[in-house]
Amino acid sequence: MDVKDKGIPLETFKVKSDISGRQIAAYRFGDITQIQTKRVAGRIAFSKKFKKELYELSNGKCLICNGEFEERYLQIDHRVPYEVGGDIDLERNIEDFMLLCGSCNRAKSWSCEHCDNWQKEKKPSLCMQCYWGSPTNYNHIALKEMRRLDSQWIGEEVKYYYAISVIAEQNKIELPNFIKTVIADKTKKR
Repeated sequence: MDVKDKGIPLETFKVKSDISGRQIAAYRFGDITQIQTKRVAGRIAFSKKFKKELYELSNGKCLICNGEFEERYLQIDHRVPYEVGGDIDLERNIEDFMLLCGSCNRAKSWSCEHCDNWQKEKKPSLCMQCYWGSPTNYNHIALKEMRRLDSQWIGEEVKYYYAISVIAEQNKIELPNFIKTVIADKTKKR
């Protein structure tokens, strides 16, 4: 990623390992005419003041899972992935960033890296219509029609989590599917 962050095109492909015989990733330089000169300096570090402003704006919560964290456990993330939008606006509009916990940041990265917009299109407007760019107002996740709900049970609520886990296990249904079934049953009755 350091090389890509400098704006130098890299191609990723698979090769067979001599040692294990498994498929592994390999890299080669891409078309040098595609070097992105506006990113030669790479990413620009975020100031502590900027992170503090984001922390206060988010009330100390991860924007994806809504979990409460100490500031040091939250990571500044571009709403539009750096790989798609870069760091062209040096003034750093705070609305273009969000704080994510490490787990949600990794989930977002994996999802975005496998998205056709990341790999081919590179349209920031598509990212802003995605769950990962706008978790409260989106129409797709990585260009697929789907919805996502991340829930946490905290403190006294944990007992309810265990209760539904037991019921799901008794019915031999995975917990996420059990919760969907309960919600579907409740909404049918209305």
